[in-house]
Amino acid sequence: MFKYLIFEIISAVFGFVSFVLLVRYIWKQGHFHTIFKQKLLYVPIALIVIAFFTGLVANKTYPPDFAMPAFTHSHAPGGLPPSIPFAKIIDFFRYKNRFEKVADIGANPTTVPEKSQAPDADGIVRISLTAQEVIGEVSPGIYFNYWTYNKQVPGPMLRVREGDTVELTLTNDPSSLHDHNIDLHAVTGPGGGASVTHVAPGETKTFRWKALAPGLYIYHCAMPNVSTHNSHGQYGLILVDPKEGFTEVDKEFYVMQGELYTMGQLGKKGLVPFDPDALLDGQPNYVTFNGRIETTPRMQAKVGDKIRMYVGNGGVNLISSFHVIGEIFDTVYPNASIGGAMEHNTQATAVLPGGASIVEFTVDVPGKYLLVDHALARMNKGAWAVLEVTGDENPEIFKKMSEDMKMH
Repeated sequence: MFKYLIFEIISAVFGFVSFVLLVRYIWKQGHFHTIFKQKLLYVPIALIVIAFFTGLVANKTYPPDFAMPAFTHSHAPGGLPPSIPFAKIIDFFRYKNRFEKVADIGANPTTVPEKSQAPDADGIVRISLTAQEVIGEVSPGIYFNYWTYNKQVPGPMLRVREGDTVELTLTNDPSSLHDHNIDLHAVTGPGGGASVTHVAPGETKTFRWKALAPGLYIYHCAMPNVSTHNSHGQYGLILVDPKEGFTEVDKEFYVMQGELYTMGQLGKKGLVPFDPDALLDGQPNYVTFNGRIETTPRMQAKVGDKIRMYVGNGGVNLISSFHVIGEIFDTVYPNASIGGAMEHNTQATAVLPGGASIVEFTVDVPGKYLLVDHALARMNKGAWAVLEVTGDENPEIFKKMSEDMKMH
């Protein structure tokens, strides 16, 4: 129990004694050029060396065995810290030219499957995903090493139907430096599939599962350290449609909030490294919708359109207070629960880390509507997107009054 304290005491005592001896010796010698010719000088130097190494032992931190359950790992008893191993960092710079540069890392929010994926002739729904580490822009001129499914953040939205038997194949691209896997919250079974999809670079693995419960679920990489993989962008949504299906709407959108933990100040240009300390402190430099900071609006609708948004939170730390400025949600599926109690006439909905929500509303007035996390300081970090609505004005609902009319 006291061995590390003993090392720390030895380090402090030896360090202090060596410092005193060294100062005293130099003072007595007077002539600097003769100091290093004296054998007695090596006594305090030896003490300094001892103090240094005992100090290292005393103050080194060790991953605690309770940090993560051992059975979730295959190669790191006690869990892996969030920091990336130094050897992997060296490999990144050695092989940086082999990483694909993705022009637009952000998943298109309009790319929502119109219906659940049809099964093959044998009745099995087959889905394939590729884990790949790429370089993408957080914002113009700011680059990050994203870890992705299918070279986008979030990964593609998947859609199956309640009762489907699904066969999922995960490939890890040969250019990756790290092992990956997939945990789908829609899966009933150990690790949500993570336990049987551990793929090294260049490997492929497949598993089969049954979609038992309808809902909107997160999927993500669950390789240790899990939070490190997720905060590099490895997450997405899978919708399990209820057997009776959804009511029809005019537009569907796919939006996921996520956090990027990077070194340097907000807005630092160039390739920004991952910051494990910021991850542990829960202080991301960037909070984004769909992987990057929006530059041009990608969601469009017309006056009168009924809209359904599938909203997720890839996390890994922040709860999102999802809100569309200038709209009221007609219907909210809390925590994306299908079959549970729904909310109506709601201004905002909580989207938990590793959770989701489904919101529906009708746009009655043209204009630009901001999607935000209503913890509004996060807008400064990129947590916003725009829905553009075109069509005729609706003065009965919303009308600007002229200055003359206000004076009267």
